[in-house]
Amino acid sequence: MWTRLFVGPENWTAALVAAAGTLLVAALVAWLVARLVGAGFAALAGGAIDQDQARRTLRIVSRITVAILIIVLLRPAAELAGLQPQPRHRFQFVLNWLLGPGIRVLVIALVAYTVTRASVMLVKRFEGALSRNPARDEIERIQRARTVGSVLNKLITAFIGLIAALMIFRQFGFDITPVLTGAGILGLGVGFGAQNLVKDVISGFFLLLEDQVRVGDAAVLNGVAGTVEQVNLRTIVLRDIEGTIHIFPNGSIETLANSSRDYAYYVIDLNVSYREDPNKVFEILKRVSSEMRSDPALAPFILEPVEVFGVDAFTDRAATMRFRIKTVPMKQGLVGRQFRKRLMEALGQGQIEMPRLEEFVMLRRANRPGGTAA
Repeated sequence: MWTRLFVGPENWTAALVAAAGTLLVAALVAWLVARLVGAGFAALAGGAIDQDQARRTLRIVSRITVAILIIVLLRPAAELAGLQPQPRHRFQFVLNWLLGPGIRVLVIALVAYTVTRASVMLVKRFEGALSRNPARDEIERIQRARTVGSVLNKLITAFIGLIAALMIFRQFGFDITPVLTGAGILGLGVGFGAQNLVKDVISGFFLLLEDQVRVGDAAVLNGVAGTVEQVNLRTIVLRDIEGTIHIFPNGSIETLANSSRDYAYYVIDLNVSYREDPNKVFEILKRVSSEMRSDPALAPFILEPVEVFGVDAFTDRAATMRFRIKTVPMKQGLVGRQFRKRLMEALGQGQIEMPRLEEFVMLRRANRPGGTAA
């Protein structure tokens, strides 16, 4: 090829010097670019960088950089070596394209690839921060982080790839205006036709990102109470107390109440006869709470002693005393039922009278004609 590009075989030495100098400069600059890109990746990843993936990325960046520099520097290097490149007519078009649109295509590809890999590093760092949330179980938090990270990676990669592809098509001489117009019309049509799907996916993404609910939580969705069995990007699957499965599209969730976050309370309203001393009842409540906190089977689930609010209401038959127990999430039912059982036994032993509904049956006499009663 060199004999086609340069006039005369006597120019071989100068051509080799020019080529060697170009390769040397290109390799040195590519090495510096790779070092800078690698340092940037390490900073974006926060130290938790995949070394194998980073090496492959830097290798590709180096090769593309070398190709760009060879195209740019080869002619000036040949002229510095005293050569006068005289490409033949059939190579002139190729060289002109390489020195113009060709370089721009390589630069676009290099920038798009580097930005994509940098975004992947940022998403990986985000996944790491998300998976270190201490309020979640290890497996669950890793799954959530991977789900959110995967969605972000796909969206960013698709966006950067689309922009780069359109720019490269333009360098090849394609008019991208009809493509943009058609894509806009198509996107508008898809947006109207699949607006519920898009709404569900976007709502699901932020639901996962904000960690509003997770698998195993006791939650109330749109007034339906149950246990969360699946949290997907588009839907949430809830099983109620009767075992019925309810599937809610994420975009249709208007109210969400989660009783499984950090801690829970079990609230009890106790009706006591007016003839009983409230202080005596309070002492029994505290004694039962102390016994339960001493029970090895229940103590890990109880976070604080019973909290007594006092006499909360009056009815026509009794005084209502309200108190609550603070427990770990999902264990309030177990602790509350045990507390009711032990409290019932303790109140019986303390001879605390509970109110009873007395029924009176009144028999009316029906007056018969003549004044006789039935």
